[in-house]
Amino acid sequence: MRARWFSVALSALTLLAGEHAIAGGPALVFDPSDGKVLYAEDADDHWHPASLTKIMTAYLTFEALKTGKLKLDQRIPYSERAQGEPPSKLGLHVGATLTIDQSLKALIIKSANDVAIVLAEAISGSPAEFVAHMNQTARVLGMSRTQFVNPNGLPAPEQVTTARDLAKLARAVVRDYPEYISYWSMFDARIGKIHIGTHNGLLRTFEGADGMKTGFICDSGFNVVASATRDGRQIMAVVLGEATGGQRTIRAASLLEHGFQSYGWKALFNHSQSLDTMPIATDAKDVMSVRKDVRSFECGTGRRKSPTAKKRVKKPAQSADGAAQEEPVKAPAPGVTKIAADPSEAPKKRPPKPAQAATIP
Repeated sequence: MRARWFSVALSALTLLAGEHAIAGGPALVFDPSDGKVLYAEDADDHWHPASLTKIMTAYLTFEALKTGKLKLDQRIPYSERAQGEPPSKLGLHVGATLTIDQSLKALIIKSANDVAIVLAEAISGSPAEFVAHMNQTARVLGMSRTQFVNPNGLPAPEQVTTARDLAKLARAVVRDYPEYISYWSMFDARIGKIHIGTHNGLLRTFEGADGMKTGFICDSGFNVVASATRDGRQIMAVVLGEATGGQRTIRAASLLEHGFQSYGWKALFNHSQSLDTMPIATDAKDVMSVRKDVRSFECGTGRRKSPTAKKRVKKPAQSADGAAQEEPVKAPAPGVTKIAADPSEAPKKRPPKPAQAATIP
């Protein structure tokens, strides 16, 4: 399976002619060790980050752990406000508690909107105060074209970022908090009886893939910050605005492969600029919606089967405000990471029995 997808990525790579990537939104490929840019396309155009916002939420959680404000085994309450967030979510009952470790797994693996609120309240007292902290940190990290409005990336017209700014954030995560890097590569986990799975298809299909985060709302399309390491060298890619999750995976794979293949000659000829030195585009575009190009039932643009089709098309869940909810990627052979949870964490309604994951013999 991995080899087949790798071949698909290489086929897509052939569309990179004269360093023009396959069609899509903004994109950027870089080396996080020194910020060297290996490929950039519309890197300063404004874009809705969707759940890539949660990278900043995780960054500030790591910061709170470093300063001692939080501890990984500390339990934090699940609030009424968190319960009111639309999917993707854990959907616990008010008064339940989660450890910070569990919360980070739910935030990064499942992209749980409600848990982003739980963490914001635990760190800053309220989502509004937390957002102020997010924007202050963005300025410190040099994310000059980013504005956060909420901790989870749910639709908000004013919540914008750029591929370059997201690259700066991703680089800061691996540079400042390497001790928590394993959270970004987890494929699935259990929180009590709740089984959660990643939306990052690269973890199953691309050689050397080792994490980061996906994001999706109708107006942004399918986004991802992706990381892969081969022979000790890490390359990261930012891909924004793809029409489907599959196209997002293929484009990110082709760009990562391009990064690995081009790194040597770019280093030899000192061909690359860095995230900090690359000039800001004078023709950078304002944020735009790609809803009409996205193929998703939630966005009203899904492909429907013909009336004669035998099987009924299953419509994915839709949030209250029209935010899209991604389907998790199916688990690979290795087993899940089990997370202990006390009975108070169970939802009011009994959750469905989770799928049994294979174990390593």
